[in-house]
Amino acid sequence: MDLTQLRQQIDEVDGQIVELFKTRMALVDGVARYKREHSIPVLHAGREEEVLDRAAKLAGPELAGASRVLFTTLMDVSKGSQYSQNLPPDSKLLSYRDRAKEPFVLPSAARVGCQGVMGAYSSIAARRMFPQPDLRFYRHFADVFDAVDQGEIDFGVLPIENSSAGSVGEVYDLMKAHDFSIAAALKLRIDHCLVAKDSMDIGKITKVYSHEQGINQCRRLFDEHPHLEPEVFSNTAAAAEFVSKSTDGTLAAISSKETAELYGLKILKENVQDNDFNFTRFIIITKDFVRTADADKISLSLVLPHRAGSLYHVITRFAVLGLNLTKLESRPIPGRDFEFRFYFDFEGSILDDKVLSLLHQLDQQLEYFSFLGNFHEHCR
Repeated sequence: MDLTQLRQQIDEVDGQIVELFKTRMALVDGVARYKREHSIPVLHAGREEEVLDRAAKLAGPELAGASRVLFTTLMDVSKGSQYSQNLPPDSKLLSYRDRAKEPFVLPSAARVGCQGVMGAYSSIAARRMFPQPDLRFYRHFADVFDAVDQGEIDFGVLPIENSSAGSVGEVYDLMKAHDFSIAAALKLRIDHCLVAKDSMDIGKITKVYSHEQGINQCRRLFDEHPHLEPEVFSNTAAAAEFVSKSTDGTLAAISSKETAELYGLKILKENVQDNDFNFTRFIIITKDFVRTADADKISLSLVLPHRAGSLYHVITRFAVLGLNLTKLESRPIPGRDFEFRFYFDFEGSILDDKVLSLLHQLDQQLEYFSFLGNFHEHCR
């Protein structure tokens, strides 16, 4: 039998599989109706294990593992169909969808909070998103969250990720601690400059102050000039302000060109970041859920069971629905050995029934699930 004949037979078998799959899904619809009419939960872990054990036994020792993977995916698809037909009327997700039907418009003028001082990249991001902001500055990221919580400000602008230095873990942890919503996001190009009080040769500089992320994004500068001593500061703009007020003329800072101009500093060298493709993502947080008309991305936080294949099963659900995952981040859970909280970003809208169904599945099945927002990411 040649390759063409073998492929023809595979095609025939695949056709039979598809027909059987359609028959099985029709039966699943019947199960969903019965469970809805009798108020029976969709998830039945014991029944799933029975199906998997039976499939493994029928497949034989050599294909037992593969059959379990196949039927696990099949049951994930089946559960997805059942959940889509059994959304409880009191689901918080339905309230989000109802509010999403009335598009929100980011105001030109608003009370906006940032970490640091004037000239910080967060303040630049805030002005890009809010042309006429009432800007208020706070010492720590946590202070921005507290200000939103207490109603001092309408929005907080916080860095969440840099293309070179990675994620800002503290902000992720604070998102877990507060039940806030992401109203929008911004991808801002970051061009770092080495700045000082007076124009001078880099060889005369002794210490360079900046935020930890700024230092990490400019490692090549320190490799090329090993006499420079990096000093971590609370914020790039605060570092520039410190240098501008210092009587020590050998100090420098890493900050933006705008910040250098704001504090009257001289630019010794531009574009000192390691990577020219250097962007920081900022999120705009608010206390209540809002959704702009152009919202096309969703953020989630969740904790998965500590067992083999749990992450694979979740990712499979996105694949089955044709949803594009754009980010997957993990953070250790304090006090729990080698267990992690995951953060997902994917393209979608809460107004889409299949997306709402998926979110409901995750909410019902996982130990911890948090819907962080449906928003649009700007690039300015």
